[in-house]
Amino acid sequence: MKKIRDIYKDYKIMPNLAMHQMRVAAVAMQICDSLNIEINKDDIVKACLFHDMGNIIKFNLNHFPEQNEPEGIEYWQGIKNDYISKYGKDEHKASIEIAHELGVSRDVLNLIESVDPDSIEIINKEDNLEKKICIYSDNRVTPHGVVSAEERSLEAKERYKDHPHAFDEESRQFFNKNLNLIEKQIFSHSNIKPGDINDSSIEKYLLELQDFSI
Repeated sequence: MKKIRDIYKDYKIMPNLAMHQMRVAAVAMQICDSLNIEINKDDIVKACLFHDMGNIIKFNLNHFPEQNEPEGIEYWQGIKNDYISKYGKDEHKASIEIAHELGVSRDVLNLIESVDPDSIEIINKEDNLEKKICIYSDNRVTPHGVVSAEERSLEAKERYKDHPHAFDEESRQFFNKNLNLIEKQIFSHSNIKPGDINDSSIEKYLLELQDFSI
C-alpha cells in the first residue's frame, strides 16, 4: 500500500495538479456520502485521484507562472517532455496508462476513461451513477478551488481558448446541457444541493485524503 501523496511524488505531479485531483476526489466523496442509494465510493475516489495524472502533457506552463515555483519552468518543461516521450501527446490516454501501471482495477480504469468531454452524452444517457459522479466532480473544480458547474465552464473556456482541442461555442453548450442533466440525475438521489459543495465543505475530505492509500 502506498499513500496518494507518495504516488504523486513518484510521478512528479505538479502541486497544482495534485491539488486539483484531490479536490475532485473530495467533491466526489461529499456527493457519495450524501446519496440515498448504494455506490462504490472507493472506486470513484481512486478514479478521481488519478483521472488527470498525465495532464502536464497539455499544460501551457506560462499560463500560471507562479505554479512553476520553486522548481522553475525549465524543470517542469523537462518533466513535460519526459511524459510526452513515455506516454505520447494524448494526456487522457497517458492518465489511463499511468493508472494501469499503478494496478487499479478494471472498474476504476473504466471510470477514469469516462472523465472525458467526448463521453458526456453517453454518460448522461447511460445508467451508471459512478461515471456521472466522476465527470461531474471534475467539472466542479478549477485550478483555484470548487465552483459551480457554470462557473467552471466559463473558467475553462478562458483557460483553454488557445488550446488546439478547445471547444467551439456550440460544443461547449452541448457539453453544458448534458452536464446539467447529469447534475440533476445525481442530486435526485442526494440529501444536499449542488450549492452545498464548496471549498469549506470539502475541507474534511481533503484531510482524510492525505492518508489515502492504494
